[in-house]
Amino acid sequence: MSTLSALSNDLASAAERASRAVVSVHGRQHVPSSGVLWQPNVVVTAEHTLKRDEEITVTLADGRNVPAVLAGRDAGTDLAVLKLDGGDTGAAELGDTASLKVGHLVLALGRASEKGVSASLAFVSGVGGAWRTWRSGQVDQLVRLDVAIYPGFSGGPLVDSEGRVVGINTSGLSRFMAVSIPVPTTNRVVKDLLEKGRIVRGYLGIGMHPVKLPDGRSGLIVINVQPDGPAGAAGLLIGDVLLTLDGKEVGDTDDVHAHLGADSVGKTLKAAIVRGGGNLEIAIKVGERPRGEE
Repeated sequence: MSTLSALSNDLASAAERASRAVVSVHGRQHVPSSGVLWQPNVVVTAEHTLKRDEEITVTLADGRNVPAVLAGRDAGTDLAVLKLDGGDTGAAELGDTASLKVGHLVLALGRASEKGVSASLAFVSGVGGAWRTWRSGQVDQLVRLDVAIYPGFSGGPLVDSEGRVVGINTSGLSRFMAVSIPVPTTNRVVKDLLEKGRIVRGYLGIGMHPVKLPDGRSGLIVINVQPDGPAGAAGLLIGDVLLTLDGKEVGDTDDVHAHLGADSVGKTLKAAIVRGGGNLEIAIKVGERPRGEE
């Protein structure tokens, strides 16, 4: 058997092995999205593809249509979790996202029609460290793909050459590239949504923009303050320049977001600011980001 034939057979076997855990999610009009049986009777899909919170059904690999209840959604990571009502299902075999390297061949799978699973051949075009999405979601690892994400593919799995699921594919977090939400991130989101129904994130209630002060110091100028937000309640004003939080310099918004994880809610942060040329320090009690603000 030629090398090409062997590779072709291996990829077909990987697709067949993983396809048992790939489902169709009917949560919008027209084309359904794809999803993955992450745990028995628990489906993960792409949050942006769910246009309703009720009357959702899932089509399993064996053709059964099963009612699903939305356990929670997280726009920050573009993940949503569904619980099946009497699905009696298995679950995907999860792989190690950290083992992916640039140039690895992978498969994107989707089940967007009654004709079965479809596959798109891809290779990993970029691997990086942790990153923050434009909706403030924290993702453990950047996995960038050179792949065609066909209609209905978002929410489907990224599959390695052994047929193991190493991520959830989405076109909803970038206009310029397809990415895959890695297993560790998905595990964390699934756990929180099943237990709490939401992802807890810290919140200050301000808009900021990087600025350089005349003395050479860098900071963030406050361009918007929500009156009922934590920073507004603490007395922060439009035009203030934020220099440090908890003693650490903040030169861009990512530096601020680093202080606003789930464990930050309720904590008091000391903020060093410049106001009208003078230095001030104020205390801001971190709130929980309201739904709809993600």
